[in-house]
Amino acid sequence: MATLFLIPAPLGDADTPWLPEPERLRVRHLTHFVVEAEKTARKHLKALGVTTPIRELSLQTLNEHTPPQDVAALLMPLLAGQDVGLISEAGCPAVADPGAQLVALAHEKGIAVMPLIGPSSILLALMASGANGQRFAFHGYLPVDAGERAQALKRLEARSREQDETQVFIETPYRNDALLTQLRAQLAPDTRLAVACDLTLPTQTIISRRVRDWPAQAPTLHKRPTIFVLHAMPARPSR
Repeated sequence: MATLFLIPAPLGDADTPWLPEPERLRVRHLTHFVVEAEKTARKHLKALGVTTPIRELSLQTLNEHTPPQDVAALLMPLLAGQDVGLISEAGCPAVADPGAQLVALAHEKGIAVMPLIGPSSILLALMASGANGQRFAFHGYLPVDAGERAQALKRLEARSREQDETQVFIETPYRNDALLTQLRAQLAPDTRLAVACDLTLPTQTIISRRVRDWPAQAPTLHKRPTIFVLHAMPARPSR
C-alpha cells in the first residue's frame, strides 16, 4: 500500500539538518511530492538527500490558491501505488497549512498517512512561553482592521481568563510590530504575553513576561516570522 509521508520543512534557511536521520532515510526514495512552493521544496529536498536527481522529481503544487476540486487529482500517484511526500513552505505540513485537505482525502481513500518528526513553530513557541500547555488554541491570523482586531483580542483574553486556556496566533510579518504595540497597550497588566521570533535560527528571539513587566524597548519583529502567545490570569473566585 502506498503511503503519504508528511515531511516537515525547516523554519528558515537553516544550514543544519532539521529532521532526525532515521526520518530522512524514510523519504529519500520518494519521487513524487505535493509541495506548497516548488522552488523552496526543491531546496529542501536537495538538502534531505533525495536519491533521484532533483530535476527528475514530480512536484505538484498545493497552496492557498489551489481550487478544492483540484486537490483529489493530487492523490493519483498514491492510488497508483506510488509513495508521495507532502512538504510545506515551513514547519509541519497540514498544521496551519493547506496540506490538511490532501491528508483528509487520503484517509477517505484508505491511504496510509505517515507524519514525520520535525519543527513546529506553534509548539516550539508554546513550549518556550511558560503559558498553560495543558489547554491551548491556535487561531491563525487575527482581523486586519484595527477595531475588529481589538475586539478579537478582547475575546481571546476573556476566553483565556475564563477557561485557563493559552491563546496562540500569528500576523503577517510586516504588521508584527504594530500588533505587538497593540497587545502591550490593550492586554491587562497581569496577562502573560510571549513572542517567539525566528525560531531555530541564529536570530531567534523569545520574550515571555507579564504585560506590566515587558521591557520598555521591545524587539523589532518587522518581516520576521513570529508566533504570539497570550495567557490571562484566571479570575479569582469572589468570597
